[in-house]
Amino acid sequence: MSSICHPHNLNRTQAAEKPYGIRVRLKPTDPFRNLVGADWSREHWFATERERDIELEKMSQRYPYFRPGDQPSLEFEKIEGP
Repeated sequence: MSSICHPHNLNRTQAAEKPYGIRVRLKPTDPFRNLVGADWSREHWFATERERDIELEKMSQRYPYFRPGDQPSLEFEKIEGP
């Protein structure tokens, strides 16, 4: 097998090496679901539970560019790999 330039592209092994994850989904009221589909989600994996929790804290904060009254339209879920 040839070497891989960017190991983070190996999704199959990532969950085994980094068993703590965050699943990001859109809220049902987000109109962006019309573009990406109602089942859209993204997963981020971390080597330790502490790393995951720190990143989850950062991800779930209000964005600095929100206008007054804007609300986040993402849902976050802690997950654990196999």
